[in-house]
Amino acid sequence: MADSKTTVEIEKPVVYTVTDIMKLLPHRYPFLLVDRILELEPDKRIVGLKNVTVNEEFFQGHFPGLPVMPGVLVVESMAQVAGVMLYRDLAERESKLIYFTGIEGAKFRRPVVPGDQLRLEASVLNRRNNFGKVDARATVEGKLVAQAVLMFAITDRPGK
Repeated sequence: MADSKTTVEIEKPVVYTVTDIMKLLPHRYPFLLVDRILELEPDKRIVGLKNVTVNEEFFQGHFPGLPVMPGVLVVESMAQVAGVMLYRDLAERESKLIYFTGIEGAKFRRPVVPGDQLRLEASVLNRRNNFGKVDARATVEGKLVAQAVLMFAITDRPGK
């Protein structure tokens, strides 16, 4: 007999699967570094996941016998999560690209290794027309692994 005080927790719905993400981001294998979007507040905040597996190509050379995800790819993962938020409401997104214009205060706190699940969070600091900044953080099991302020510019895709 079930206890009448038992509560059932309802999981938050996944906002975007990897298939949905590929409809928004121009990135593809082996450079798509976001697997799922869990939370999204348009033009404010986004939370995504990257499942890190030993099958990632970069582990072959970084480092043989001691696989560590390169810090620049952790930053790229954070940027791609922010990109989902930006591309989502971008008019004519198929004809646009979002480029890094700067990275401020990047810090790497601990290594990311196969089996880790990166939780990637980005919050808009400011945005004016086609330029802006996001504050980004990556954690594994609640522990900060990387953080940075990422600056971006939205441009027309060449040839479009």
